[in-house]
Amino acid sequence: MKKVTGIGGIFFKCADPQAMNEWYATNLGLTTSEYGTTFEWQSADNPQQKGSTSWCTFAQDTPYFAPSTKPFMINYRVDDIVALVAELKKNNVTVVDEIAEYDYGKFVHILDPEGNILELWEPA
Repeated sequence: MKKVTGIGGIFFKCADPQAMNEWYATNLGLTTSEYGTTFEWQSADNPQQKGSTSWCTFAQDTPYFAPSTKPFMINYRVDDIVALVAELKKNNVTVVDEIAEYDYGKFVHILDPEGNILELWEPA
């Protein structure tokens, strides 16, 4: 089975994303923008391989987490998203949308058994 290779991002809803970004910048030293922040890192197994993990606040009323009503979404980095989605469908996992492809990778959203939306990302 294809698998998750790490956390690609942590996203959460809040009443005032700008104020929340400022709080995290002031109190925890995160360098934030309207898109949150990105933590860059190198793979322990292969130091030449670089990656990133995103942290981002969203407005309370964002439709981006739909159909989940939960206030957060976790993005998981994966290998071979096409094969993984095929396996998930065989296991009757709810796949929310079709795989979307961008310059920076492929994405798809699924729901876990408790209705938490998960974003799967295969980096380019």
